Amino acid sequence: MARKLTHLDETGAAHMVDVAEKPVTSREAVAECLVRMAPETREALRAATLAKGDALGVARVAGIMAAKRTPELIPLTHPLPISSIAVDFELEAGGVRVTARVRVSGQTGVEMEALTAAAVAGLTLIDMLKGLEKGVYLESVRLLSKSGGKSGDWTRPPS
Repeated sequence: MARKLTHLDETGAAHMVDVAEKPVTSREAVAECLVRMAPETREALRAATLAKGDALGVARVAGIMAAKRTPELIPLTHPLPISSIAVDFELEAGGVRVTARVRVSGQTGVEMEALTAAAVAGLTLIDMLKGLEKGVYLESVRLLSKSGGKSGDWTRPPS
């Protein structure tokens, strides 16, 4: 049996899902993106020698702000009482891996908040680095895991 898309009503029109009857549960989602750049750009980021200042600090705050504003950006998401947002960075050979972890005790999940946090933190890094390297780019925005709620836990299989 095919699964029904929850954000479409019986006529196919988009609507916000009613979560009023769902129980409040502890939920968490982890998402990531990759910001690709040249080794010289990554070194300038690591050494904190950028003209615009602390790129990682600014990107962290941008990701946190983005998670909190997800319902303003993605039309059918619910405003949530987020309890925790963490945005972390790992410098690696091809650039920077951005990881966002969002937690809530609520009636719906925080996958979109984690994805939004990771993507906006990555875009902020691009903004902070574009003066040094025009070709910096974002790739692989993806959910890594989610827990809680009716559908239970899910983890992306290793690639």
